[in-house]
Amino acid sequence: MSLPESVPQLKGSQEDTLMILFIGDVFGKSGRRALDLHLGRLKKAYPLDMVIANGENGAGGIGITPGVATELFQAGVDVITTGNHIWQHKEIFEYIDNNNRLLRPMNYPPGAPGKGFVIFTTRSQMRVAVLNLSGRVFMDPLDCPFQMADRFLERVRMGRDVDAIMVDLHAEASSEKGAMGYHLDGRVSAVLGTHTHIPTADHHILPKGTAFQTDVGMTGCYRSIIGMKAETVMPRFLRQMPTHFEQMPEEGTLCGALVTLAKATGLCQAIQPIRLGTQLSNAGLP
Repeated sequence: MSLPESVPQLKGSQEDTLMILFIGDVFGKSGRRALDLHLGRLKKAYPLDMVIANGENGAGGIGITPGVATELFQAGVDVITTGNHIWQHKEIFEYIDNNNRLLRPMNYPPGAPGKGFVIFTTRSQMRVAVLNLSGRVFMDPLDCPFQMADRFLERVRMGRDVDAIMVDLHAEASSEKGAMGYHLDGRVSAVLGTHTHIPTADHHILPKGTAFQTDVGMTGCYRSIIGMKAETVMPRFLRQMPTHFEQMPEEGTLCGALVTLAKATGLCQAIQPIRLGTQLSNAGLP
């Protein structure tokens, strides 16, 4: 089976590298369908060691429920990250306390349910730390994500305690995401942005070896306004009137980033956007 031309061949042998797929904000039913449709095919085409997905909008386009989290895990996701809509459905409070593979932003104040990080062991016994952070620019006034990341890295270091560290920065401002990338460059494997639902074209490897992309995009329907039916959103812009947003149920596109890491260092060797679907497609599977 040949690989899509737009996805790079692995550098070095598979024994020397770790391949992680990070899937952008799964939005409602269309996003869940897109993930279920394409993730199995991606796992057959590539030697994926781990799959991470941001699922904070998986339930009806806002928030996540225990049922949706279970659905994503059953589809093949290993760790679910979230963001500012994590508390939308109260039934998630107890669930997140009892399932450490569902994360909430680490910089919520002490006492918030759940955790903001997990150390996941792959089938090849590689230890991958996943860190979930929320930005503060145009967002909720949480604790400083930069200081929170520093405190985490004082306790958990790549090459000593874990083999790789993946960071989901759920943030609005592209400048804040870029600043986090450079702040963590060389100390983590990847800083990948979520929240704005629009995939950016700036995927690259920072000078010290950390993969970066401002926003990996939304897994959902792009014939919409960031996942919602246009007609339910437009009154807010045209007349400044409150309106009830409705998710777009049409076919979705899976968007994310595929990163290849060196097992010896945890640093990135390659990063490539993945966009599979009828609306935004850069890679067709055989």
